[in-house]
This record gives sequence, C-alpha cells and structure tokens, in this order.
Amino acid sequence: MKGIKAKLSVLLIFSVFLAGCSADGGSSAFSSEAVSTEGTTAATEPAAVEPDPVVRVIAVGDNLIHSSIYKQAAARAADGGYDFDYAYQYVEGLIAPADIAVLNQETPIANDEFEPSNYPLFNSPTQLGDKMIDMGFNAVSHCNNHILDKGEKGLLATLDYWKSRNILVYGAYRNEAELNTIPVMEVNGIKFSFVGFMEHTNGLYLPKGSEARLVYTSEPDELERLIKKAGDASDVVVVSVHWGDETSNIIADRQKELAGKFVEWGADLIIGTQPHTVQSMEYLDKPDGGQAFAAYSLGNFISAQNRNLQLVGLVMDLKVTKSLETGRVSITEVKAIPVITHYGAGYSGVTVYPYSLYSADLAKAHGIHGIRPESTFDMEYINKLLKDNVPEKFLCLE
Repeated sequence: MKGIKAKLSVLLIFSVFLAGCSADGGSSAFSSEAVSTEGTTAATEPAAVEPDPVVRVIAVGDNLIHSSIYKQAAARAADGGYDFDYAYQYVEGLIAPADIAVLNQETPIANDEFEPSNYPLFNSPTQLGDKMIDMGFNAVSHCNNHILDKGEKGLLATLDYWKSRNILVYGAYRNEAELNTIPVMEVNGIKFSFVGFMEHTNGLYLPKGSEARLVYTSEPDELERLIKKAGDASDVVVVSVHWGDETSNIIADRQKELAGKFVEWGADLIIGTQPHTVQSMEYLDKPDGGQAFAAYSLGNFISAQNRNLQLVGLVMDLKVTKSLETGRVSITEVKAIPVITHYGAGYSGVTVYPYSLYSADLAKAHGIHGIRPESTFDMEYINKLLKDNVPEKFLCLE
C-alpha cells in the first residue's frame, strides 16, 4: 500500500508540473514539441488502486435430524440410501452465494459405525453430510450437546467423515494436537480461523484416558487461550458457541457476559446456537476500536421439533471486508433471513422454507396443529416472533 501511495504522489507532482508548462514552448524544458500527447496522457492517468477484499459469509443454526427426516429421506431414495433433496429444496439458493458457509451439525454423522438414530441419542447417515456439502457448506461446527451421543467412537467417526470429504470441521477434536492446530480458511486474501465451544454434552463425557478433546464454556482460561491463538493465525476469528436456555428467545446474562469476553479476547464473529429458536443479534465494540458481530441464536435450520417458536430459524448473511491500508476487518450488510420448518400430519414431508416462500395457507396446514393444538402457528405469530427478537435493521423478509 505504501508503494501505491508513493507512485500516486509522483504522478500527481508530475501532472502539476506539466500543467504549469506553456503550450507554445515558454520557459519550461517540457514544451509541446518535446512531450508527445501519448506520453502526457500516460503520465497524468492515476494508478489503479487495488480494492479491499470482501468475503461473503453465510451461517445457519441447528441441523437437527430427527428420525422422521431421515426415514423420509430413505423412502425417497432409489438406491437404498438416503435422499435429502426434498427437505432442503427451497433453501439451497440461500447458501449457494457464500464464500464461506457455516453449519452447526447438531447430530453426529457416524453411520459407518452406528445405525441412524433419533432423540435422545442421535446419529445421522453420511448422505446427510454429502447433501450439506452439495449445498455449499464448507465449515462445519460440532460444538453442541449431542456430539457424544454415540460416545468417543461416534465423535471420531464423525470427524473422519468430514475430513474424508476435505471439509473444515471444528468444535470437536481428535486429540490435543488437533485442538491446538487452529483450522484456517483463506478466501480472497482474508484468513478466517474457527473455534467452537459448548455449555454441556447432556451429562455425557469422554471416557477416562481418551485423547479426544471438547472445550466447555466453563473453562475460561482455555477459551481465552484458543481465541487469542486463533487471532494470531488469522484476520477474522469465528467463534461458534452452543449456549443459552433451550426454547427461549431471551438472551441469558451468561451469554451476554461471555460474548463480551470473546470480543475482548479477539473474536470477530460469534455464531450462537442451542436455544432452538431465534434470539437477537448486535454489533459489539472491540478493544481496538472496531466492531465484532454476535448472533446469539440462529435457531433451527431444520428439525422435527413441535413447539411453535422452534419452527422459525435464521440464515445469517453478511460481508467481511479487510482494509488493505490498515489491515483491519469490518462486518457489514448483515441480513437475518428467516426460515420456517414445515411438515404435515404425523411429521410428514418435513422441509424448510425461506420466509419469502412461506404462506398463510402453509401455516394453516402445518402438522403442529394436530400435535400441539394449543400452539398458535400462523403468519401473524411468525411475524411477531421475528419483530420481537430480530432488530429491524438486520431482518430480511424478501
């Protein structure tokens, strides 16, 4: 950048000097005969300034695969496998434009070792992961309360699956060395690092002597160490965190407090999950004068849960720009795009819609009315939920 400024300064001085020359050959050593028109034009054209690089980041919430979803995928498959196209057909276009697309994969993907299974101990078929990759997800977080549903063996099989597909995975680690090797993705000259933490794993723990590693939010020294280490390795630190109270739109005090600490330690983008419903989002001031961004909960990307507030999630779409002059990054053009999980009677036909394609007729026909007749679910409810919990400046309903 200093070199570009120097070249511009030389060109401007040369242009001013030429402007003071007499066109009819006065006292200047550079007369119109001495300097050709072509030469003058070349000298006065400003050098092209390289634009600041920009990366588009898209993130979604919990990809929570209940048995109704994978059984329907099995029924639609022609080859005895699983076909998840139906479930995601309306939202693929939301993910496609991303340079970096971040997924919280709520269930293990370990059916090389275990059969697919439902709550409370989930496991999903590898064809689900293949579908996520086809949609464009290239950064996958497993920092959630279900990563140990199939024990250490399921955790390791899940990591093996993503790595066999060359997908960046974080939030669960094979060993201490892997934990300390912060994953970094460079796009358009901007380096992004990824760390992931969870509040708990449903009372399940790694066996004594296991080399595998998880990082809990109750380990502040470790959180700080890893975020700072990630900051040393990159321009942008992405923190995925599974926190907060389930089925609540209220941001807990512990979330707010921890978000402030994350930013103090160097986080740039905080992606929150776990409540299975939407919570607010905001910019947070960084110690260096810049701003980080925190989405406290993106809710569910898809699920077969049956409370009305669990059926509405968010896709976060934003741009990260790096100043070539200062080296600082900024997060702009944040959009929170609502998505609605829809199904019919008996959890049939589970699929996720963007808000722009959802309708009053679909809401009226939603299977939740038969399962939970006391739950209000219509466009008025959806609109109020979004208005009450997503700042208007970020909410994108188009």
